[in-house]
Amino acid sequence: MSGNGEMVKKKEELHNKKKKQHQRGGIRALPFILANEICDKFATAGFNANLITYLTQQLNMPLVAASNTLTNFSGTSSFTPLLGAFIAESFAGRFWTIVAASLIYEMGLVSITISAILPYLHPPPCPSQVNCQEASSSQLWVLYICLFLTALGSGGIRACVVPFSADQFDMTKNGVESRKWNLFNWYFFCMGLASLSALTIVVYIQDHMGWGWGLGIPTIAMLISIIAFVLGSPMFKVVKPGGSPLVRLVQVIVAAIKKREETLPSDLNLLYQNKELDDAITLEGKLFHSNQFKWLDKAAIVKDEEARDPIAPPNLWQLATVHRVEELKCIIRMLPVWASGILLITAGSNQQSFAIQQARTMDRHLFRSFQISPASMSIFNVLTMMAGVILYERLFVPFVRRFTRNHSGITCLQRMGIGFVINILATSVAALVEIKRKNVAAKYNLLDDPNAIIPISVFWMVPQYCLHGLAEVFMIVGHLEFLFDQSPESMRSSATALYCLTTAIGNYVGTLIVSLVHKYSGKENNWLPDRNLNRGRLEYYYWLVSGIQVINLIYYVICACLYTYKPLEEIRGTNKGEDVEQGSEKISSVNLKDGNGEEKRESAKDE
Repeated sequence: MSGNGEMVKKKEELHNKKKKQHQRGGIRALPFILANEICDKFATAGFNANLITYLTQQLNMPLVAASNTLTNFSGTSSFTPLLGAFIAESFAGRFWTIVAASLIYEMGLVSITISAILPYLHPPPCPSQVNCQEASSSQLWVLYICLFLTALGSGGIRACVVPFSADQFDMTKNGVESRKWNLFNWYFFCMGLASLSALTIVVYIQDHMGWGWGLGIPTIAMLISIIAFVLGSPMFKVVKPGGSPLVRLVQVIVAAIKKREETLPSDLNLLYQNKELDDAITLEGKLFHSNQFKWLDKAAIVKDEEARDPIAPPNLWQLATVHRVEELKCIIRMLPVWASGILLITAGSNQQSFAIQQARTMDRHLFRSFQISPASMSIFNVLTMMAGVILYERLFVPFVRRFTRNHSGITCLQRMGIGFVINILATSVAALVEIKRKNVAAKYNLLDDPNAIIPISVFWMVPQYCLHGLAEVFMIVGHLEFLFDQSPESMRSSATALYCLTTAIGNYVGTLIVSLVHKYSGKENNWLPDRNLNRGRLEYYYWLVSGIQVINLIYYVICACLYTYKPLEEIRGTNKGEDVEQGSEKISSVNLKDGNGEEKRESAKDE
């Protein structure tokens, strides 16, 4: 009797624990997550937006070297999310990964703020920008260590914040369609709001009050973000890590190789399935078998010796479930579309740095007594992105939905394609503006004076910034939504890391292109000169980038036409605290290329 009593007590405790967990999450948890991310983005944008000025004006680095340093830093920051995703999904969970990563990021910000304040950690000022004393190797090492800490910290934050936000809601197809708002659109809107604040407030302080305050304010904002996130922890729904997805993928490959000589059964229902084994990684439904990459199916072949003892746990290095095989197939299918984002990042990796240097030579007066900071020109990008997100969700989607019958208006792939086209147009406009800027400089004999203010308004650059912002509404948001939606549910941190990895590889390729252009475009008429941009051929670089993007667009269209959406059996039941609990209902949805797959509904009894 005592044994039965203890068992009943344990069941009650487990039930109460599940009930308490179910009451967490939902819309009430989102303000704490977004408060954290807004402060984090404010700190990141305030730190990064004007960093090219810090390197060229405070550390006296040449333009190309400074631009490549920032590109490499951005690339490293985008590689570290792979590490953050691995830690979060393997053992730490997303909540604690975000907390630890935020503390590391804060250490980096504190360090670079101190280095900006202490005079011996940077070279003497050089207002003329002629024959300047560059930063010493020890001063550069201090900079690199600070940048590395911020890159390491951002890896854990960027890999986990979006998936952690999604953990609070029902992200199944039916859960998404039941909401009148899109999590990804509003996430990027809040990030844009934070960036806008940083680009107006922090950049102004950096230019007029010094770098001590200019870097100190982002440091304080980051500290506030950590406090806000920790205070919201009682509200959060925390999903336990399901084990390293990388290990599962490798296990499938190894099992398939070991059974490469085996013959697939004619009845594919005989392939290995284990609901209990996959329970932790199929909270939103299991993946159906697909007919692509059939050689991987051999990993799920049950051999005679493996079938003798069905109760014994399988050796996952020799036998994989159909769901785990399909996880690997999902990743393989996504990779070609994912790769198309690399050259897009490559195209824009150095444009911001060069645009700031262009703006510095132009008339930046907004009023007679006030002029806009070069780095603050990005506000037009951010404003367009923010307005575009609202208009996209409130006007564009309802209008297009009438014709496409798609809840999202258009598919993620179509959204990305539109973004590619707009970005090509933005780069072409940037080339035309640079031609105009240099023509005016030549007219007033200012080509040989790198510090001269050319009598042409900086607002000639507004169209290119606005077009880049509009491209982000379609491409950047669509790319992240695609990776998140099409990745297996247990790999969403890894999917976010893949999104960041696109930025990393794109930035490194961008650095390579800029270095090659600088090296081989000649000394007399170098496209990207170190000091005097007026004597450069920056417009040639922009045309080169536009050509790369056209080739990339052709590649993307081919990949998008051949892409097959993941086949998923959705389980609709609990919806993570945002609605009342419903009876469970299994919905087998095989998504077709148009995103409007037919649904077969089978009522199932509650267990």
